[in-house]
Amino acid sequence: MFDLNRREVIQAGFISAASLAFLNSCEVIEAGASVGMQAAGLSSEQAGSVINVGKKIAKTFEDFTPEQEYYIGRTVAANIYSQYKPYNNKIQTEYINLVGLHLAHSSDMPETFGGYHFALLDSEDINAFAAPGGFVFVTKGMLKCCTSEDALAAVLAHEISHSQLKHGLRAIQSARYSDVGMTILSETASNLSGADLKQVVNLFKDTVSDIKTTMIDTGYSRTLEFEADNLAVKIMGQAGYLNRGMGDMLSTMGSKLKPGGSDFFKTHPSPKNRLEELATSIDKSSKIPAVRTQRLRSKLGQV
Repeated sequence: MFDLNRREVIQAGFISAASLAFLNSCEVIEAGASVGMQAAGLSSEQAGSVINVGKKIAKTFEDFTPEQEYYIGRTVAANIYSQYKPYNNKIQTEYINLVGLHLAHSSDMPETFGGYHFALLDSEDINAFAAPGGFVFVTKGMLKCCTSEDALAAVLAHEISHSQLKHGLRAIQSARYSDVGMTILSETASNLSGADLKQVVNLFKDTVSDIKTTMIDTGYSRTLEFEADNLAVKIMGQAGYLNRGMGDMLSTMGSKLKPGGSDFFKTHPSPKNRLEELATSIDKSSKIPAVRTQRLRSKLGQV
């Protein structure tokens, strides 16, 4: 499990520190100084300069570096721990990290800025989440849908795919970009101070909220979910797992999920629809080696 604890989650400084690290670039500082010097009269030339500043700051939100993505993901992870309790089972946590890292290292994006991290959540909800930068969460309820290591690999590969495809970052409302620009445009030289940076930091906190809300409450679009499924099947194959594990996992999940519940059904297309979408990709005739079924049972036991 990655190095976040519940006290960190509660401390208000956590988000602020991550926010400042995200925003602390020479471009932002120089842009702010330029606005402070030129915005007073707002001549056409000066107004153009101010607009460029707004574009630069918006660009900072849009074109995330791997380091910035890591800080966003870490902050999202902290927020998830404020809603779910971690499941502190060393053997099971080590096991999902072993399988998850093997999948990630077998993919076309084997590394992230801070590395991939996999954690268990103490919840009977059937769900899994992926925060930007390679932070993956799996609930106890989801583990119960895995009848083999290949089925577990399907769950983890799906979340790794969300991270690699940057689906979490797409959850940030486009209005956030224009909000940052308008914050600068609406200020005069006399008001350009630390308050502007505070406003930008608050907007960053809102982007974290956008991602968390999408992950836990609203879910991604069907298109993005199917995109993650297809990449997951590819990653599984590259890692040596059988893609029928995806079919097995979705079939088991379909039998356990309750329509209208607060778990996977709420944020994902139905397992039936996902199976239909993957119909030509999954080889149902393949046989998962007994050793991988036995290994999962010995490691996970009674979750």
